Amino acid sequence: MNKYGSELFKGAATYYSKYRPIYPSALIRFLVETFSLNGEQHLLDLGCGTGHLTIRFSDWCKEIVGIDLEPEMIEEAKRLHDEIRIGQIQWFNGRLEEYKHTDQYHLVMIAKAFHWMDRREVLDELYEIVSPGGGVAIIDNYEPDKLLTPWQERFNDVVEKWYGNERKAGNSTYTHPVASHEDIISQSKFHLESHTLPTYEITWTIESLLGNLYSTSYGSKRFLGTNVPLFEREVREAMLELSESGVFKEEATLSVKIGRKK
Repeated sequence: MNKYGSELFKGAATYYSKYRPIYPSALIRFLVETFSLNGEQHLLDLGCGTGHLTIRFSDWCKEIVGIDLEPEMIEEAKRLHDEIRIGQIQWFNGRLEEYKHTDQYHLVMIAKAFHWMDRREVLDELYEIVSPGGGVAIIDNYEPDKLLTPWQERFNDVVEKWYGNERKAGNSTYTHPVASHEDIISQSKFHLESHTLPTYEITWTIESLLGNLYSTSYGSKRFLGTNVPLFEREVREAMLELSESGVFKEEATLSVKIGRKK
């Protein structure tokens, strides 16, 4: 399922759980309406991470399965689920093909994780376990041509200084797929539907910027070694030069590419 190996997010789960921006409610409403979720359907969240998005569908689905390759992510998802105590959710650490599916799924979500996968192979596997009329929702906010704000450019400059030009990915280096998600879905057995949700605002602090960085595959703390305090000090000094409050705003847009099974 994941072509970059199983240690892609090793050590990131705690930061992922605490600092990753929460998806807007508009995404939940959109998927509930688009897939007519009414509490009777089965849902699969593939590459579920710490389960923050997964758990939010507890009121709208009868049974949910969350799958992720990173054991620390699944452990954190279970911890959060135990705290909240809502929804019938099964958590599974492993690959899609390793999980023993007992039912078909009306909705499969892949949120900001499809680019890590062998996309054609995954869609072939999912087609067999998605119910007719259901589908796969590929959720992403990848905008390579988006103009960065001055604070984003400054933050990225400091990150690049300490982490280097290459984007690390576990024990490898990341390269973004050449073929778009739309092309991959169009070439599969699924029928493509493309949607863009309304722009929403994310509020960042210096702490959350650092935490979010540490939650990523390329920004793991382990890549800094003993330089973590020096790096964090430089980030704080650079960002406070731009804003005395240390608070920054970002406009974000989510795309949802749906592969519908007719």
